Parts: sequence; structure tokens; C-alpha cells
Amino acid sequence: MTLERYEGIVEDFDAFSEACERPLPRTGRVNPVESSFSEMRDALTDAGFGLEGLGWFADGFHLEEPEDAKVGNTLPHYLGWIAIQEEVSMIPPVVLDDAVELEDALVFDACAAPGSKTTQVAADAAGVVANDDSFGRIAALRSNTDRLGLTNVAVTSYDGRRFPDGFEFDAALVDVPCTSEGTVRKNPEYGEPGAVSEDERASVVGVQKGVLSRTLDLVSDGGRVVYSTCTFAPEENEAVVDHVVRRGDARVRSFDVGPEPSPGVTEWRGESYVDDVCDTGRYYPHLNDTGGFYVALLEPTTD
Repeated sequence: MTLERYEGIVEDFDAFSEACERPLPRTGRVNPVESSFSEMRDALTDAGFGLEGLGWFADGFHLEEPEDAKVGNTLPHYLGWIAIQEEVSMIPPVVLDDAVELEDALVFDACAAPGSKTTQVAADAAGVVANDDSFGRIAALRSNTDRLGLTNVAVTSYDGRRFPDGFEFDAALVDVPCTSEGTVRKNPEYGEPGAVSEDERASVVGVQKGVLSRTLDLVSDGGRVVYSTCTFAPEENEAVVDHVVRRGDARVRSFDVGPEPSPGVTEWRGESYVDDVCDTGRYYPHLNDTGGFYVALLEPTTD
């Protein structure tokens, strides 16, 4: 399978492979703009749903759906009290919130649609500029912001590599398009041989480097940028961070929130990355019963 390319960097690869074949747990978060955790929990429990908090994130929960009901058809969902979201997808906004005083911050979300992370950030931030270059996906982004009652989100549609000048942001989220191998528990086809060609990966890496580099230019001194993907590939993760660090565009900063990650790797297929990538985080399905993810916290710099 495609994921065998990671056997040399994943501890307990057999457990990793087995976890990738298991169904993904159902998770979500309360929307604090419209409800409280206790109000949401009581409403879903009364409707027959099982609910348990994530522990590391006060707004997050595991959800057990009855056989004859779907959470998307419940009143709390219609009212915008909850957002169904993967657990690992909640990590980047929490990392950003821990690093920046979001209540006073204007945040740039470079690749925002369909908006799960955007709306999580917007619940705490002063304002969010949510950008995406896909008009089709922007419809989903607008739908999510409307349902969740978020009036502090401005939507733009630019190629993230060419976002215009004239803006200065306090913080940014760069959840770039990627090869999505970390979603294998939802999309088994990503575990099949040849699911991602090397040419496809090289093409997407170019976009990732361009979007991250442009975003770093848009964030003010002292700000923070969270870079994330849902892939295991070092080419799309540590190599992209290494690229901006070696260019002098950013420094890596450590973080200590969320499930315990594995450290970033410093070597891959003959390539070496700056030691600082050890402070970035890899999230594997077999360690926290989640999807796969990668998160890096960066400080823009002109040094």
C-alpha cells in the first residue's frame, strides 16, 4: 500500500497500518458563540446521543450516534450549536489560540474552505479573513459561517500564493491543500498503491511552499502562523517548513497543546531538514485514535 513508504519513520508500523484500516471515531465541538458545552451536551443526551469530552480541548467531544438518528438532523445542529469536525482538525486552531491573544487579533486563513478551522478560530478572534481560490468550496464556507452565527468572517477568493498587498494580520492559519493520506480512515483509497504519484506530490509541494511563504509576508512582527496538513509525507510537511526557515522567512516555535504528537523528522530519503523541525508535530492514527495530521507553529522573521 502507499503508506508503506513511511515504514522507516513511523514507530510500530504494524499498529499504524492496522489503525489506518479502522473506522474513524465521530467527533465534534460546541460553538461557543451560540451555546455552551453543558447546554449542547444535555440536548444531545436527551436525544439519545452518547457524548464524552475530548479532555485536551474543552469544546471538543466524542459522539456516539444512535442507529436511527444522525446528529446533522438534530435541533442543536440546525441552531448552530455544534460543528462536526475531526479531532486532529481541531488542533491547529487551538495551537494558534494558545500562541496569540485571539480576542484582539485579525487572523488570515489562507486556505479556508470548507471552514471547519475557520469557524473554530472565528469563535475566539476579533476577525478572520477567510480566503480560498475555489468558488465551489466557498459556498460551503459561507454556509458554515452562516449556520454557526459568525459575523466576524470576511470571505475572499485569491490564489493564496498571490494574496494582494495592503493587509497586515496578527496571526494566520495555513492549512494547505495536500495529498490527504492522513484521511485514509475515511478514504481507504489513499492507502492503495499508486494513490498519489510522485509528480502529483511535487506539484502540490510547490503550491504549499508558495502559500506559506506569501502568508508569512502578510503577518506582522511578533505574530504567529500555524502550518498544517492532513498527510504523512515529509515532502509536504517538514520539507516545507525547512524551506521557509532556511530562507530566513520564519522560526519554528514549540507548542504544548492537544494530543501528544510525535516529533517532526529531520531526515527523509537522503534529504536533511533543520533540527528545529523536531518541534513540529506529527499525529498518527495508532497513537491517539485519530486521523493523520501535521502541525507546525512558526514566527515570521526578516532576520
